[in-house]
Order: sequence, then structure tokens, then C-alpha cells
Amino acid sequence: MGGCLAGKVIAVTGAGRGIGREVALHCAAQGAAVVVNDPGVAQAGDGGDATPAQQTAQDIISAGGRALANFGNVTDPQGAASIIEDAVQKLGRIDGVVNNAGIVRDAIWHKMSYEDWKSVIEVNLTGVFNVSKAATPYFREQKSGSFVHFTSTSGLIGNLGQANYSAAKLGVVGLSQSIALDMARAGVRSNCIAPFAWSRMTSSIPAETPDQQARVKRLQEMAADKIAPLVAFLISDASQDVSNQIFSVRKNEIILFSKPRPARSLAKLEGWTAEAIAEELLPAFRPSFAPADEVSADVFSYDPI
Repeated sequence: MGGCLAGKVIAVTGAGRGIGREVALHCAAQGAAVVVNDPGVAQAGDGGDATPAQQTAQDIISAGGRALANFGNVTDPQGAASIIEDAVQKLGRIDGVVNNAGIVRDAIWHKMSYEDWKSVIEVNLTGVFNVSKAATPYFREQKSGSFVHFTSTSGLIGNLGQANYSAAKLGVVGLSQSIALDMARAGVRSNCIAPFAWSRMTSSIPAETPDQQARVKRLQEMAADKIAPLVAFLISDASQDVSNQIFSVRKNEIILFSKPRPARSLAKLEGWTAEAIAEELLPAFRPSFAPADEVSADVFSYDPI
């Protein structure tokens, strides 16, 4: 098959449903052979079903592409390694890793349990580490490779009831940045995408107030397949000079996020006291403060384009 990914082999985690499935199908249509990883767990991370991964792989094969299903759990280093080993041993190599697998266990902060925290961190952050770590020796040896990690505006901006998910997804950004810096000498790229799309992961968003209902309605207009072309580009050779960036896709709009950088600075040569901070620094800094109650929906309040 022709396309921008002809001859490449990629692994997509969480590819049985939603965004991951659309990424796998699109990249296969662009010529990539795909390891379709998905243990088929429920939205909260429990259970297991081989059908979603098998169906996605079969759909790729039926369309004339190359694919195989993998059921490894990304939270287990051996399971994560099996994803990459399947790519190398059965499909010949590994050129791109798409870390899409994720779960949500939403709860308002004072009701969030340790198990809610631990399970979400393990899948959404440690899972990214495990799969990326498994691919790294191959990327270093061949002096090429592309990591595409899925983050979220819940981490970049903030969201209610998602302390575990927000922490994990912002952690993914820090991990991607370190991978990009450490692996640049080997010709390896690492980028993040914060997707907007209606899927199992976003179906848990509350829709009780008029504002919440409007937000959900906007999300339902944004199909998962809109995310896939940017993923394909970031894996393709056309993105050789693109690394250490944070993108977002919102229907037909692609957004580049800035990274945290100093907003204001005020020096006091004799040193600061708590009183001086309250009287002098606070009035100077306050106009640059981010709103304390700002969430993703406040930043992206307009209808999808």
C-alpha cells in the first residue's frame, strides 16, 4: 500500500476502539503495518476482551493492509515489551509508537481513592513509560523512530473531578519532553497530542448543567478520525525536524500549545519578606495570574471548526 507511511511498522496502544482504532485504520491506509494493541478492558480498566483488537486488525487486513492483534497490558513491563516484540519479530521492525491507551476513574478530589489514583497513573503514565522504554533500544540502533503520546487538556489546563487523569496526562508531557531531549542524538522524535473527540473516555463527562450540556454537544461533533492524520504526519519522514512539541486536534483545527515559561518577574535586592510579597509583588503579579477556576471548557468555549 502506498502513502506517507509506506514500509513503516507502528504500534498503537488502545487501538481496539475510539481514537486508537481510527489511528490504526488511517495509518494502515497510509501504508503502515500495524500492531493493534488492546486488552479490551472496560473504561475504568477492569475486565478484558480480545474482540476489539482482533476486529481492528481484521478490518485492516480486509482492506489490503498488514496488521496483527496484541493483547498485552501496558501496565506490565512484559506485556508492554510484547507489543514491540510482535512488531519486530512478526512485522520486521518498529518505526513508530502511538501511546494512546488510557482509562478514567473520575471522582471529585475529596472522594478519590488511592485505587482510583494508582490505576489511572499506571495505565496513563507508567504504561507510556513501559511501551516507550521497550521500543527505545530498536530506535537507538536504527537511529530513527517517532513517539506520539496522547496527553489531554485536563492536564494542560485542568478539569473538575480528574486529579488522577490530569496528573497522569501532564506527566506524559514531561516524559515526552525528556525522551525528545535524551533521544535527539539518536534521531528519535517525541511529541504529544491532546485530542478532542467523542469516545468512551469522554462519555463520562457530566452533562447536568446547561454549560456542561453545551460542552458535551460540542464534543459529540468531533469525530475520532479527525485525530489520525496528525498522528500519521508525526510518524512519517515529513516530520523529521518536529520534536518536543504539544499539539491538539479539535475537529478541523490543529493547535500548537506553548510550554510553561516565565510570565512576570520582580526582584528585590534586599530580599523578600512575606509582608513585602503581599504589598508589592502580589499587585504586580495579579494581572498575570491564571484564573483559579479555569478548566479546559473555558479556554475552548467556541464551537468546533
